[in-house]
Amino acid sequence: MSNVVPFKRPSPKQKHKGKTLCRSGFHKWEVVTGQQFDVKQGKLVTRYQCKRCGKEKVEAH
Repeated sequence: MSNVVPFKRPSPKQKHKGKTLCRSGFHKWEVVTGQQFDVKQGKLVTRYQCKRCGKEKVEAH
């Protein structure tokens, strides 16, 4: 019976952690290394993804 894990429902504070910052515009951007060349624009691009909410943005160079 040592495999039993006690289940605890997450509190509202834990459930919504980090979402209020992103909603206010304070994202935590992280560079996504994958597709680095945009065929339609013909330019090198940098893709960023927010670590907290998953929103993406693209910057062309």
